[in-house]
Amino acid sequence: MNYFDRARYFRTKKRLGQNFLIDGQTISDIIDFADISPEDTVIEIGPGVGFVTEQLVKHAKKVIAIELDEEAIKELRKLDADNLEIIHKDILKTDLSELCDGKVKIVANIPYYITSPIIAHLLGEVDDLNNENRNKITDILLMVQEEVARRMVADENSPSKQYGLLTILSQFWADVEIVKLVGRKSFYPAPKVNSALVKLNVREKPLLELSDYSHFRKTVKAAFSQRRKNIKNCLISGGFAKDTVKNVLEKLGFDENVRGEKLSIQQFGMLSEALLKEGKNE
Repeated sequence: MNYFDRARYFRTKKRLGQNFLIDGQTISDIIDFADISPEDTVIEIGPGVGFVTEQLVKHAKKVIAIELDEEAIKELRKLDADNLEIIHKDILKTDLSELCDGKVKIVANIPYYITSPIIAHLLGEVDDLNNENRNKITDILLMVQEEVARRMVADENSPSKQYGLLTILSQFWADVEIVKLVGRKSFYPAPKVNSALVKLNVREKPLLELSDYSHFRKTVKAAFSQRRKNIKNCLISGGFAKDTVKNVLEKLGFDENVRGEKLSIQQFGMLSEALLKEGKNE
């Protein structure tokens, strides 16, 4: 199937970040990695002209394609599949819980410039304990920029630029892994960077059990707010009392000169709880 010829006759829109996947093997791999059964409902985000969609409808009970571009929707309607529902809407303004009954799988080839907002929309923030979208989803298969994928799966031992807020946002509510690297020539028009397929298996419970998740979010946000500063100064700049920070770091045995990107998610949990307790005792 000549995806390249089909793609190049469509006028892509740079403002929408449109790069259509034209590699047949990768499209086949997406179906495999998504592990779709005949009983599954799949929500596809950013289906474009439908190269992945036309394969999804062969395997799923129902496919709900959410697309913003009117011209792309005209192409999607040509698929004429009984189990395909097309929704003309911005995914960031879409409540997934209203689309169908039961659980869903997500498959998405999303514009790279809104990756973080989409992940936050699907999973909820770390202190969003009853996010309706997340409660609807079993797993997510995302095509993202490789650099973003590395950030999603990073840990405190990764290069410092990789580990940060996106890491914690992704891993707090899901088990995350890179399942395939995808070269830039697999798309039309070819982007300037390579991509990766990332699988997120959504958790029923958050990664950490905490007494105050909003406080944890505040702690993490402060720790990564100024990457060139150490954890002590970042926390103070983030609104925590100087004496509280100093006492907590000493009690936990954390070097006050360490930077936030060198603390594990579990250590951030310990730090948040200790800061909360110390603050109440003052």
